[in-house]
Amino acid sequence: MKNSQTTFAIEVEDMTVAYREKPVLWDVDLLVPGGILQAIIGPNGAGKTTMIKAILGLVKPSAGRVLIYGKPYSQQRQLVAYVPQRGSVDWDFPTNVLDVVMMGRYGTLGWFRRPGKEDHQRAEEALAKVGMADFLKRQISQLSGGQQQRVFLARALVQDAMVYFMDEPFQGVDATTEKAIVSLLKELRAAGKTVLVVHHDLQTVTEYFDWVLLLNVRRIASGPVSEVFTEKNLRLAYGGKVAFLTHHTHQNAGAPTNV
Repeated sequence: MKNSQTTFAIEVEDMTVAYREKPVLWDVDLLVPGGILQAIIGPNGAGKTTMIKAILGLVKPSAGRVLIYGKPYSQQRQLVAYVPQRGSVDWDFPTNVLDVVMMGRYGTLGWFRRPGKEDHQRAEEALAKVGMADFLKRQISQLSGGQQQRVFLARALVQDAMVYFMDEPFQGVDATTEKAIVSLLKELRAAGKTVLVVHHDLQTVTEYFDWVLLLNVRRIASGPVSEVFTEKNLRLAYGGKVAFLTHHTHQNAGAPTNV
């Protein structure tokens, strides 16, 4: 039972999502405290992306409710930022880097107020933070995959949210970009932000994250990495298809290979 005095950054209760009567998520509960980095891991088809989209109202659940800092998401949208999968975006859309980042300010501005000097300054600062300050006027279609991902992160940063949802931010990026993203995630955590990340590389879970949710349609386990990232839970999530290497920092878990 949760402590009635505790307000969690994210509360998901009895979340069920079905496509054509087939459950993609089934009766999932999740409590995420504020100020942590939490990974969502599980096999393909486990419902990881659907989980984020259902929390954000982009997918309609069959059942369940979501609270962000104790209130329905519809009342807390301004506290939330979302970085979707890069592959889900039309990168041929004719717009430049600065315009994409400025889109992150519209939640604050509204659609009819023009961005001012402060908005432009915030956008430029966010691009500098992700190493893209020299690409302000570059068309997004001309960027590499890693550069596109950095632009999306900058767009999320200018929202100045309290809760960040990121769907596979490391997918298809180079090692330099991956390091930059990890550094940014840890900076957000240090500022008291909460970050929920769909992640696929099991070998980096213990290095990058504080908490982890193991998901396979149902919730297998959720909590601090040191407690729930165990061989037993991973085998429950992945159906026994996980090979392990020795890991020296956690007694309970091996460092599993990718699956």
